[in-house]
Amino acid sequence: MGERPRAQPAAPPAAAAATAAASSGSLLNGLLHNGFHPPPQEPPVPGHGSPAKKCRLRRRLDSGRRNRPPFPWFGMDIGGTLVKLVYFEPKDITAEEEQEEVENLKSIRKYLTSNTAYGKTGIRDVHLELKNLTMCGRKGNLHFIRFPTCAMHRFIQMGSEKNFSSLHTTLCATGGGAYKFEENFRTIADLQLHKLDELDCLIQGLLYVDSVGFNGQPECYYFENPTAPEQCQKKPYCLDNPYPMLLVNIGSGVSILAVYSKDNYKRVTGTSLGGGTFLGLCCLLTGCETFEEALEMAAKGDSTNVDKLVKDIYGGDYERFGLQGSAVASSFGHMMSKEKRDSITKEDLARATLVTITNNIGSIARMCALNEGYFGAVGALLELLKMTEDQ
Repeated sequence: MGERPRAQPAAPPAAAAATAAASSGSLLNGLLHNGFHPPPQEPPVPGHGSPAKKCRLRRRLDSGRRNRPPFPWFGMDIGGTLVKLVYFEPKDITAEEEQEEVENLKSIRKYLTSNTAYGKTGIRDVHLELKNLTMCGRKGNLHFIRFPTCAMHRFIQMGSEKNFSSLHTTLCATGGGAYKFEENFRTIADLQLHKLDELDCLIQGLLYVDSVGFNGQPECYYFENPTAPEQCQKKPYCLDNPYPMLLVNIGSGVSILAVYSKDNYKRVTGTSLGGGTFLGLCCLLTGCETFEEALEMAAKGDSTNVDKLVKDIYGGDYERFGLQGSAVASSFGHMMSKEKRDSITKEDLARATLVTITNNIGSIARMCALNEGYFGAVGALLELLKMTEDQ
């Protein structure tokens, strides 16, 4: 949110994951798990030629269609705080398809694409929409929708009321909620969940979104010279050959993964202080009730009214260790003073909560990045010791 990072040597450039990577991974992974693969390029059916040739071409077209799942195409990531949903809206619908399309499918597509808000808490992130994508041989737009997990029961009930099961019998989903709400989907909406591993989906989604880019622009980026505001620049980062990489997945809590290939990764560590912590503390401290409200408050606040900085202790920079005076020395450190407590706003508290959580995640990730590079050397040492023992 514009805070100057804690003064420290810049870590090697790291890619910032796309917001809805896990959800798009669920969509892509779900198609593959269900046996659907991109069909070969569909040849045009000429207006002339032998009947046998026309028949062969028509069979190839029909075969390609059978290799795709029926619309609508969804992927869901049901987290502990937010539910993320991606919806592929086909833009190449033929007149024949338009005529054959059932009313349920038309109403769902119109409802999802015509609105940017659903009820009191559902949001479609229009600024994230990916346009003119080709998925499974179909061209369309990818929409990103989110709502609080506490509204999950209302979402399932809506699926039942819109008779979603008449269009789909299986819905691809990842995240802990795919297990928690599986029975509700089955009994209330008559839908079977195809559960996918959330970390597999996360990596698949990240690599896919990076491969297609953000409407022609790179999705991932890093900050060059992050500790020098005058020289700090946002730079695009290409994931053509990203391995090994450290992937920090911020959800309700945080998981940090060491990724060696798209199929080879391990969870290195994590922290329970994540997005759920930010929202929970904001609700307690400010009285807000939604994630959007908390972020709006944080955008307007000044965390330096709440946090104690290095300059509040030293009167300036702590030069011996390269700590700038603007670095946070103690999160919420000013709150021990009644005078300070009486002068702050709810927006200041929201901003300080956000800075506290993100600083903590950044520090843990940096420690992992610095230590990770030595794993191979440690393995080599262990192998040496093993050889000595064998002799």
